[in-house]
Amino acid sequence: MTKLKDRILKNVSIRNKKASFEYQFLDKYTAGIQLKGSEIKSIRLGKVNLDASYCLFDNGEFYVRDMNITEYEKGTYYNHVAKADRKLLLKKRELRRIQNELNNVGLTVVPTHLFVNDKGLAKLEIAIAKGKKLFDKRETIKERDVKREMARNE
Repeated sequence: MTKLKDRILKNVSIRNKKASFEYQFLDKYTAGIQLKGSEIKSIRLGKVNLDASYCLFDNGEFYVRDMNITEYEKGTYYNHVAKADRKLLLKKRELRRIQNELNNVGLTVVPTHLFVNDKGLAKLEIAIAKGKKLFDKRETIKERDVKREMARNE
């Protein structure tokens, strides 16, 4: 049986690949996340899913919703809820800028990348995004296939 320290990832880097396929990113920000102890332990084990998550304002505060952080396996009754809303920590200037951009029709904020920085703090990269049309998605698939073919031929 492997020890817990052996399973902890040194460089946690979790990407939301679905978001880059569904959306065109206009602007990116890096935000801190307000977490509980068992949540950061699960993140360091790499047990996070960003696929269906999105960001929203609620009573003047900015939250990420539907980010699935699996419950910590060695947690007790103090363990966290897997899909709870988590507060994002940004400067007031950045929050105002994001809120002004969201007033435009068709824009949303999606998390794109979750990582742990050098100090051991979990950071979430978020992007103001515009949804892609069907022909844009086809173009993305075509570009990806061309890159794959070029890599094979080298």
